Amino acid sequence: MTTTDRGRALPRQEGPALPRYLREPAERRTPLAYPGYRSTALRAPLRTPVDLPHRLTEVTGPLLGEDLVTPADADLTLRMGGEAQGQRIIVFGRVLDSDGRPVPDALVEVWQANAAGRYRHVVDNWPAPLDPHFDGLGRVMTDSLGRYEFTTVKPGAYPWGNHHNAWRPAHIHFSLFGRAFPQRLVTQMYFPGDPLFAQDPIFTSIPAAARDRAIGTFDLDRTQPDWALAFRWDIVLRGAEQTPFETEDDGDVA
Repeated sequence: MTTTDRGRALPRQEGPALPRYLREPAERRTPLAYPGYRSTALRAPLRTPVDLPHRLTEVTGPLLGEDLVTPADADLTLRMGGEAQGQRIIVFGRVLDSDGRPVPDALVEVWQANAAGRYRHVVDNWPAPLDPHFDGLGRVMTDSLGRYEFTTVKPGAYPWGNHHNAWRPAHIHFSLFGRAFPQRLVTQMYFPGDPLFAQDPIFTSIPAAARDRAIGTFDLDRTQPDWALAFRWDIVLRGAEQTPFETEDDGDVA
């Protein structure tokens, strides 16, 4: 029961149940601590995570209008008055739920190294050239069928100091925002046939049965003749075919 300012008792008004976002079973998640990935020893939590209740603030928004995400945001090859160097590629796909249904109006953001394998970031200072016309950042909203598409350049591999002669395979980072703030998911898309897979502990931390889901597929039909290669990568949010995601504790530029 609740009361008015006059002290009269009124029946409590029950609102609609707020959704809960449950953690995936451990066997479907990349581990927070992985011995081969050295920095996880410094940031992996030592205690069992606590699920906090999601109230109205957490389950509403973000509100993104069409005027805030423009078509130019999805073309990473044209920045700062010029054209990026490197092999042009089109990365496209669909964002799907566990039942194969499209997820519309989801914000998909990407960040990546340039064609030489260098990020435009203050802590990235290995001697590979910076591209004055490539910032490595893009974003797009999925359409009514859950489709997204970016034009970019294929990122290069780069050393990262995790172990002797450690190199990261070519990859693009993805962040997905759903219809609520707790629905942010972060993952990486890799490219087929990369010779660096076996020695990369970030890739090998993905359960073996799920690794293929982190690799894009070359799509000759979507290649633009004389212009750009194309790679398809569908992102599945839940279920048996779920795309491997980093946990909220795993984010860094690597």
